[in-house]
Amino acid sequence: MVDYERSFTARLLAACLTASLAVPALAESEDFDVARQIGAAPVLPAPQQSLLPSTKVAEVIGWNGGQTPTVPEGLTITSYATDLVNPRTVHTLPNGDVLVVQGQKPPGEPKSRPKDYIRGWIMAMAHGSGEDTSKKDSNLITLLQDTNRDGVVDNRVDLLTGLNAPFGVAWIDDTLYVAATDAILSYPFPLGQTQITAAPTVLTLLPGGPIDHHWTKDLALSPDGTKLYVGIGSNSNIVENGLEAERGRAAIWEVDRMSGASRPYATGLRNPNGLTFEQDTGTLWAVINERDELGPNLVPDYMTSVTDGAFYGWPWSYYGNHVDMRVHPQRPDMVAKAIAPDYALSSHVAPLGMTFTMNSAMPETYANGAFVGEHGSWNRDSFHGYKVVYIPFTDGEPSGKAVDVVTGFLDGDATRGRPVGVGLDGTGALLIADDVGNTVWRVAASDGSVTPQIVATDGVQAATVKSGVEPNASQVPSTSIAGPSSPAGTTDEIAR
Repeated sequence: MVDYERSFTARLLAACLTASLAVPALAESEDFDVARQIGAAPVLPAPQQSLLPSTKVAEVIGWNGGQTPTVPEGLTITSYATDLVNPRTVHTLPNGDVLVVQGQKPPGEPKSRPKDYIRGWIMAMAHGSGEDTSKKDSNLITLLQDTNRDGVVDNRVDLLTGLNAPFGVAWIDDTLYVAATDAILSYPFPLGQTQITAAPTVLTLLPGGPIDHHWTKDLALSPDGTKLYVGIGSNSNIVENGLEAERGRAAIWEVDRMSGASRPYATGLRNPNGLTFEQDTGTLWAVINERDELGPNLVPDYMTSVTDGAFYGWPWSYYGNHVDMRVHPQRPDMVAKAIAPDYALSSHVAPLGMTFTMNSAMPETYANGAFVGEHGSWNRDSFHGYKVVYIPFTDGEPSGKAVDVVTGFLDGDATRGRPVGVGLDGTGALLIADDVGNTVWRVAASDGSVTPQIVATDGVQAATVKSGVEPNASQVPSTSIAGPSSPAGTTDEIAR
């Protein structure tokens, strides 16, 4: 298709979508109680398909002087850092310093269907990216220091700039690991240092462009400090770019920290983020963005423990054996292997961050559980998400309904911000990366409680591992993901 045809198609489809948004909503979700999709056994209505998906997009208006999100009694919220550029994740180092990762989606993703022009336009509005060229550069990591642990940043410096769409980070043994969209990089970085001048070493390559549909690559360090786990989202909503484009994707990889050797740890996860180890059991957990365009109340996004070798359904099924009839060829053998996730968060809330409370300084109500940042919906006829919720845990498993903790991002049909990554600062307060409000928020106990000791994001159990082995800059995954012609029954046949 030549350029003027593409331009005409984009204008035509945008006009159609604008017209559809101007028509009074059909209130498809009005009679559905979204609370029935929160927990271990979500209600799943029949799929709905249409030429134009259910859509409601919040205009981004930002925060004006003194405005903040809303928190319940017993908590207080303040801005921890402002004037950021698309902050996505927050990460606390063992000395209490906080890293804020700021990143933007790489440009140039090709569009394979007319519907892609519509979706691209919707997502640009929903993420507040627009065409604002006056914004400062993103794709950097900023260091925040609160030296006296009073909840106020004393020093701020840009630690790394010019990165390729960074998202996840991890730290151990005076080494900072950064998950850019196409590789895990390592930098020498002793605690307390406020600059990095050394060139990075490539630990392992990751699936990147040219499509790079889900570009965020989250990162978690294993409790023993020997492995990194990286979440890699799919290259499509539901395989519209073909199975080959999904090679190595919709998965969590396990990466050896010394050699860079990698293998698929779990597959069938459309867009895994918020990778975090639960402190009592040492189990890896993640939050997953499920598929779109099956109606306002399908498919529930979820939080789940992630086990070695497990397959979670994408693209052939969702929530165990619920077949997605849009995928061809159908694979009943893969559907039979799919396991249902642990805990539904409801449809289209778009969870992108998670952290466990880890004996934080939050009130007793939040003593043992997980905070989840819900970025918010676009594929519904009413807003959903746009908040941070708390899910209580007992014996390492979810044990109750999610409760709202940080709200007030929405203002009528507009939004002032959207939460992404969540974490704990050096005092045990909750930090929230607000990627369109360009702010990191700090939620603390109203009584001023702080933890007696700093609890780092990577956990107090991380072992100090020393080795003279240098990572191989050309390292590629040691276990490649086979193509669609792989023998039936193998765990890597999904052609990611």
